[in-house]
Amino acid sequence: MKKIIIPALIALASLTSCVKMLDKLPLNSYDVTSESAYDDAESYLRGLAYINAYYGFVSISDPGSSDISVSDAGQSEFLRQWLVLNDLSTKAVDIGWTNDSYIKEIANHSWTNADNNAIIAVYTRGMKAITLANEYLLQTTDEKLAARGHQSFQNDVHRYRAEARFHRAMVYYIMLDLFGNPPFALEENIGGNKLPEQIGRKALAEWIESELKALVADGSDLAAKGEVAYPRPNKDAAQALLARLYLNWGVYTGTPRWEDAKIAAKKVIDNGYTLHPNYRELFMQDNGENCSGDEFIFAFDYDTNNARSWGGTTTLSSGAFNDDMNTFLSTYLGATLAGGGAATYVSAEVWNGYHINPDYITDNFEIVGAAFAGTSCTLGYNAAASDKRIMLCNMGAAAAAFDADKADTGWKCWKWAKMSSDGTVVPRGTDANPDWKYSSADFAIFRLPEMYYIYAEADANLNGGTTSDATALGYIKQIRDRAGLTTPAAMTVAQILKDKAVEYLWEGQRRQDEIRMGIFDTDPNRNIYPILESDRSANPKLEQNPGYSGN
Repeated sequence: MKKIIIPALIALASLTSCVKMLDKLPLNSYDVTSESAYDDAESYLRGLAYINAYYGFVSISDPGSSDISVSDAGQSEFLRQWLVLNDLSTKAVDIGWTNDSYIKEIANHSWTNADNNAIIAVYTRGMKAITLANEYLLQTTDEKLAARGHQSFQNDVHRYRAEARFHRAMVYYIMLDLFGNPPFALEENIGGNKLPEQIGRKALAEWIESELKALVADGSDLAAKGEVAYPRPNKDAAQALLARLYLNWGVYTGTPRWEDAKIAAKKVIDNGYTLHPNYRELFMQDNGENCSGDEFIFAFDYDTNNARSWGGTTTLSSGAFNDDMNTFLSTYLGATLAGGGAATYVSAEVWNGYHINPDYITDNFEIVGAAFAGTSCTLGYNAAASDKRIMLCNMGAAAAAFDADKADTGWKCWKWAKMSSDGTVVPRGTDANPDWKYSSADFAIFRLPEMYYIYAEADANLNGGTTSDATALGYIKQIRDRAGLTTPAAMTVAQILKDKAVEYLWEGQRRQDEIRMGIFDTDPNRNIYPILESDRSANPKLEQNPGYSGN
């Protein structure tokens, strides 16, 4: 894949207390201090590469060894569990692996302040990612460069520092959204065994806003579009994050900022992005090559050779498939093996766990001719007459079962099938050479349609809940034209988010949308997850979120 993938230099020692991570120097596998890790110009780019990749890495060594204390390394990946917290907590996905109690708790909204593996993974890795960025910023000041005699590549390092600041803002935004009021520390106020404090959800939102505005400003060291290789972030990534922040500002602070959301989204839209003509290709194994020049604004990178993970898009593909579905789709899609010959599968490995809740389909999808299949796998609907974004198979039951005994029933999704745009799949290998088991599909955190939806939803909220604005509806029309659907003359917020529920299926967007609509949970305290009690034990300054014991 045409990506910049640099082996990471810096890895953190396994730490048990998240709050203490904010005050630790990271060590690499050779037990050298981070100070001595910066020997040459490439060292600074390697350090940045690890920050960039940490969303999908579980350790510096291999995808089966975690650098945090967990029972299953693959289930500790940041993106994998971020998707669980955002989509499993809605009806966008059901997961039938009932031996994992954290899955039932998130699906049933029964989590507490007690340990839950998904909450632990996202919280711990979020704090660790912030630590990585803070430490990188400490070690890359002009003073540090001068002391090492590295002034000759100071300008490059300035750009790297801007990218590290973006990643820190990105992770703090995720922590703001999921945990409300997490511990907060920057590189200038850590050290001396200080314990980080909480600054409140509103103040954290305001800090993120100020940081992003500085990064998108003229003269910022963050690269403009086209100045750095994919998948490194640029000013448009920061602008897109700012648009998402403004869209949810009312949730975070109590005061909506719809006009600011429109303005921020429009700035991204007007910078030359276009919808990729083929929706399916957005999720294929070579999506980084095909979509990074048009629709992708910022993505997490995966690669079977250099950025392997049991989380991310590997989970989304392997986790959704069983043998019957694999066989059916290989024929339906005309899959061939890379190197020649017909394929009997489209996902080389099958885990048979992920489903779509049938209520989610009924509530949001425009399916024509839907019918339950019986006992074998079929599409279960008229694909030619239905929304072209729908990539489902029906296994012969109305209920997408949250039950391991019914793992072969209900609606399954092949959106992340392990195919490339030329119709090929990777040949199965052996356990001794496991590259074939991983996915190379990148995960787009920001795609252009989100900016279209933000603009339209914000405009609708500014106009009594309905938009008839030509610009807003023109954006939605582009999305729906690609899906083969007509566009009404006006759209309510509910209609806009119904369309988005299909466009962004299994992309981590649904929880935020339901919270803004007020339909996520009857208990508003469940709109955020609890602060880890292990952190509260380590840091008595931390207060628990409302609704969880011990606050």
